[in-house]
Amino acid sequence: MIVVIGFPIGRITDSSVLAAGMCSRVALAAVRAGGIVQLVGKTGDDPTADAVVLDLARGGIGHAALLREPARVTPLESAPAEDIRPEPDLLPVPVTPPADAPDMDAADVDLGLRYLTDFGVVIVAEPVRPDVVAIVSEAARWAEARMVLVVAAGSSAPDGLPADVIVFEAPAADPDGVFADLVGSFAAALDDGVEPEEAFRVSIGSDGWTGVADD
Repeated sequence: MIVVIGFPIGRITDSSVLAAGMCSRVALAAVRAGGIVQLVGKTGDDPTADAVVLDLARGGIGHAALLREPARVTPLESAPAEDIRPEPDLLPVPVTPPADAPDMDAADVDLGLRYLTDFGVVIVAEPVRPDVVAIVSEAARWAEARMVLVVAAGSSAPDGLPADVIVFEAPAADPDGVFADLVGSFAAALDDGVEPEEAFRVSIGSDGWTGVADD
């Protein structure tokens, strides 16, 4: 099983709200590549979160460890076209999360990973606080799982990670989801027992993607 950690958000497409954000796209890509995926994260407790959870379920992603925070607002990406008219209670916000977007601390992640004990790969799919990374590192060692860490463009991995961690540097933007597809398919191959070098070769396919570091 693959565990993906991050902050799912909503995206308006025509009249629907779909799951978006790097963690959602990575999780969906891993499922498409044949992986069994659970998502650890946090949303608000609002109509956007309802739509996101439904879309994740349709995509075959487990969300038993997805927490809801009533005092927070689930971010919703701006409509991609002028003629899209969202429902009144699903007004789009900027892609940059607002100040009252859900936040996830180390205790949240620790709780989710203790609930999902049987995993072979754990992915921190987007930048999180150092204490969260530390909790994931400890869980990966305990579960003897491979850890995949996505860091922001131009940044480096923190110290204290497992020796076999795989670190991806995210691009500044991923509008077509190519990077998310790479990470998701790579994780699915790892979970299937493929060695990292071969998993990476398979995952890039014909995309010619570069920009991965293996610590």
